[in-house]
Amino acid sequence: MISVVVTNYNGRQYLPDCLSSLALQTCRDFETILVDNASTDGSVEFVEEHYPEVRFVRNRENLGFAGGTNAGIRAARGEYILTLNNDTRADPGFVEHLRNAMEADTAVGMCAAKMLFPDGSINSTGICISRSGAAWDRGMYEPDHGQYDRPEEVFGPCAGAALYRREMLDEVGLFDEDFFCYMEDVDLAFRARLAGWTCRYVPGAQVYHYHGGTAGVGTDFAVYYGNRNVVWYVMKNFPSRLLVTSLPWILGRNLAVVPYYATRGLGRAIVRSKVDAVRGIPRMLHKRSTIRRSVPDSDIRRFTQTWSNIGRPPHVAC
Repeated sequence: MISVVVTNYNGRQYLPDCLSSLALQTCRDFETILVDNASTDGSVEFVEEHYPEVRFVRNRENLGFAGGTNAGIRAARGEYILTLNNDTRADPGFVEHLRNAMEADTAVGMCAAKMLFPDGSINSTGICISRSGAAWDRGMYEPDHGQYDRPEEVFGPCAGAALYRREMLDEVGLFDEDFFCYMEDVDLAFRARLAGWTCRYVPGAQVYHYHGGTAGVGTDFAVYYGNRNVVWYVMKNFPSRLLVTSLPWILGRNLAVVPYYATRGLGRAIVRSKVDAVRGIPRMLHKRSTIRRSVPDSDIRRFTQTWSNIGRPPHVAC
């Protein structure tokens, strides 16, 4: 069985599209769990009235995407966990395509969906990473001409619409709740990769994503968490040799983004993100020592691009 975990914070306006699309799935062997992060917009009451089949996990405070989703995973009964943003609308075959891809290969621990914006352009076809630590969604903002319609291996999935094998999660752990929101799925994908699990991109599993429905796009919140966490996941996960040889790219990008965001009126958020990122490095290095590493460095390097555009839209799952 699949457990679909939808984490929600004041997203009542998006829930009808999301939950109604799940009710129309061709695959019926799944449960839906709505994790509510202390919403104040009537989300819980609305779902209780209109979607009685949905199970609830109610948090007393906003635990972010990472903590909220983890609460749903802990309550889930399925052997597969499907994480889904509340501002999405899934095609009828979405769940079935992901399940079939996962069941076809026991080495696959993660499946990435084809995420589209409402206008049909591409939101994500998997996560890309670079030596600087920058992470972004493959194909983002490109018109969809079928260029990503081939099933293939990718580094990891955007957790806004991703299927995870519970066996893998039991081995490598859940989302890192210190991240709160943004890059937590990059961190999880990295830990899974280091443990030897692979990720399959499934183009038939299509979902439409409003994007930024909860946290917004280009907000102080997004800039702070995205730019703090991009340092943390690198320090926690990069293989030692890759980390040392990539320091010029890592330092260069982290310095360059400060004026980039400052000139856009986000100076306070970007400076605070980098200060807090440095303060958190000792904690990430401690976690680094607990991560299982069973693959050669080359298995990570083959997905690591050398250059990335500073202005490239950063990867987000919230």
